[in-house]
Amino acid sequence: MNEIPKIISTKDLSYIEDMLNWNMIYSKKCHMYKNMVSNKEIKKLISSIAKMHTNHYNQLLDMLKEG
Repeated sequence: MNEIPKIISTKDLSYIEDMLNWNMIYSKKCHMYKNMVSNKEIKKLISSIAKMHTNHYNQLLDMLKEG
């Protein structure tokens, strides 16, 4: 299904809120862990994971704004 329903149920809204929180937390944790390591390759990997979670967070927000 590629379309977002016009009406979001309470249960759906709760799950979306959880997804937003998870992605925000994981992004923040990645930034924290990146500062704890010295290996440049690992820092780069952690940065890309943080960016992925930030992008997911922003995509969710954009979908909500469109609806």
